[in-house]
Amino acid sequence: MKELFDMISRKSSKMTTVLYSTSFSLGIRFFSKRFHDPIYGIYGFVRFADEIVDSFEGFDKQKLLTRFKEDTFDAIAEKISLNPILNNFQYVVNTYKIDLELIALFLRSMEMDLEKVEYDQQKYEAYILGSAEVVGLMCLRVFCEGDLQKYEDLKPSAMKLGSAFQKINFLRDLKMDFQDLGRSYFPGIDLNQWDEMTKSAIERDIEKDFADGLAGIRRLPSGARFGVYMAYVYFHELLIKIQSVKADKLLNERIRVSNWRKYLLLITAYVRNLMSRL
Repeated sequence: MKELFDMISRKSSKMTTVLYSTSFSLGIRFFSKRFHDPIYGIYGFVRFADEIVDSFEGFDKQKLLTRFKEDTFDAIAEKISLNPILNNFQYVVNTYKIDLELIALFLRSMEMDLEKVEYDQQKYEAYILGSAEVVGLMCLRVFCEGDLQKYEDLKPSAMKLGSAFQKINFLRDLKMDFQDLGRSYFPGIDLNQWDEMTKSAIERDIEKDFADGLAGIRRLPSGARFGVYMAYVYFHELLIKIQSVKADKLLNERIRVSNWRKYLLLITAYVRNLMSRL
């Protein structure tokens, strides 16, 4: 029964999302129900690729990622995969006509995490494009439900929002990336000389991305708007917390938003949404 296997695939994507990201799964709950499964499908795919490059120590990560990449495009072409996560993802890609180039760019960024890359501005922008901006575009393709004009209109804002989220992740994960994984994404910055001026410049850049992204959120279809706004509110709160701490603390501690604070933000955002004050 193919229907049973497809149901298991959808549930696998949802379980992956819920277990790996309480914040993201919370935001999905506020999408219209028709968007739940496809967004879980996208996140499950992204999460599995990210796990290969970040977590599988002691295994041949390059071999695993290459196989995952081949399996991904085979699944899309054949419209089936024995990997439940890829089976669900291919359904989303084929149903919503997600551009294969977006997937290729994402996987290229994952490959960059396996290399010792010295990030200049060009490589930094390429990494953010592939690791975050294109994921936003995959989701936008779902939200627009075939309306290509709306997709093109909202595309720049979706990319800016994805960029803001990723740069905040870079700041939040500075300690782990630098000390544990030996990575430094910010171009032209020596983290051994990390200081307040450098941190502030990055935060100002993120604020600009946020402003551009919020303009697009306001024009999203109603079934997607509040869920995306919740993600914006959470990441903006995380940025505020990061702004409030000294530069050296980011190299020694992972900043997070507490669960009680997330729920308070949810209530506030819900009221603003009801009052049409996004």
